[in-house]
Amino acid sequence: MRTLLAVVAAAALALPAQAQSTDADWRMADAIVANIQAPRIPARSFRVEGRSDGRADARPAILAAIQRASRVGGGRVVLGPGVWFSKGPIHLKSRIDLHLEAGATLLFSPNPDDYLPVVKTRWEGTEVMSYSPLIYAADVEDVAITGPGIIDGNAQSGFHAWYERAEPDFQRLRKMGFDGVPLRQRVFAKGSYLRPSIIQFLGARRVRLEGYTVKNSPFWVNHLVYVDHAVVRGIRVDSMFPNNDGVDVDSSTHVLIEKSVFRTGDDSVVVKSGRDLDGRAIGRPSTHVVVRDNDMGGEDGIALGSEMSGGIRHVFFTDNVLRKGASAIRFKANLDRGGTVEHVRVRNFTVEDFGTLFWFQLNYPGELGGAFPSTYRDIVFEDFKVQNVGVVFEGHAPAAAPLDGVLIKDVSVASAKTNFVLENVRDLKLHNLTIGGQRFDGRLSAVSASGPDRR
Repeated sequence: MRTLLAVVAAAALALPAQAQSTDADWRMADAIVANIQAPRIPARSFRVEGRSDGRADARPAILAAIQRASRVGGGRVVLGPGVWFSKGPIHLKSRIDLHLEAGATLLFSPNPDDYLPVVKTRWEGTEVMSYSPLIYAADVEDVAITGPGIIDGNAQSGFHAWYERAEPDFQRLRKMGFDGVPLRQRVFAKGSYLRPSIIQFLGARRVRLEGYTVKNSPFWVNHLVYVDHAVVRGIRVDSMFPNNDGVDVDSSTHVLIEKSVFRTGDDSVVVKSGRDLDGRAIGRPSTHVVVRDNDMGGEDGIALGSEMSGGIRHVFFTDNVLRKGASAIRFKANLDRGGTVEHVRVRNFTVEDFGTLFWFQLNYPGELGGAFPSTYRDIVFEDFKVQNVGVVFEGHAPAAAPLDGVLIKDVSVASAKTNFVLENVRDLKLHNLTIGGQRFDGRLSAVSASGPDRR
């Protein structure tokens, strides 16, 4: 085994201020929730009139109801029981609550051409003019989607096949963002293959997403871009297609995600802030985010990055259940990103069965030069009860920017195959970490040019 610069020492820890969780941290989390502003939408309803048989195009009637409500200052646009087929996207306006009653399904067309012309969107952290998200709200305030109904992206959607065809387009887009090509020249219309999110808010203030179920999303599911003050509460995401993140908090602030159920083809909840030069130039971090009391199952549980070039800070995850998947907690970056992630607190988790419990992958090779390593620091995990994992902690960082300032405290793992896999990790602090009955206290580092250390 390669020599470690420092090894686990069985001794009590003297924890520096930047690597501990305090009552003040969780008072900050409570204050974030208390200060989130609710949307102000007039208490009047506009029922959508038309056929809800799943075949007739109800989109004109839905848009007409939104327009009627908007003309008089807003209100609730109601879809009653039935299957409302929309031959194209639904674009929301300010002071509109799109409400799906029990028994209502909003079913979207499977034809990608129905989601043209292009709109401004953000695709994996880079701004682009591309296919409209299925439900889209840009430059709005006081908007909501509510009710116990279903939003269905359509299992037969032509977008699903684009997963296998998208790489030339997303590589071209990434290079445009990295090179600073103006947005007006980043047009990806017919003949390109970038799948849209099923729900996206871009440039919004005071948003509420509550109660509904989402199925069969083409891409990311609930995507909050440049959103200030949002609550996501009591939703269910049951969507297992590729890249089906449950909620993406993307360059957004003052966000609460709670009491929701996620069964997803990718991360359940992920916080992001833009990719490479595009994200750094826009410079909008994701801050003041609280994620609590959720039931998560999918490829990964919670994640930060890898699109985090604008920065992430003051993020709190508490009292969540993670079921089964590849990684319970996955924090990501690559060598083109730049950006800093700091002051992240994660506590009171129940974790069932994952390949990796804590996974930091910060050294993905840069595709466009690799001169911008990211910084992750001041991160605390505490009070975990874990049943079974393959690896407890796996951390990979570039030699130029080792991972530093992580604390694992009061974590109990019943069973694990591998305890630690470390590559350029410095001063990983352990306090009352138990793995299969063995307790670990101390500090662990591994800085090596020859690859990761396994212990």
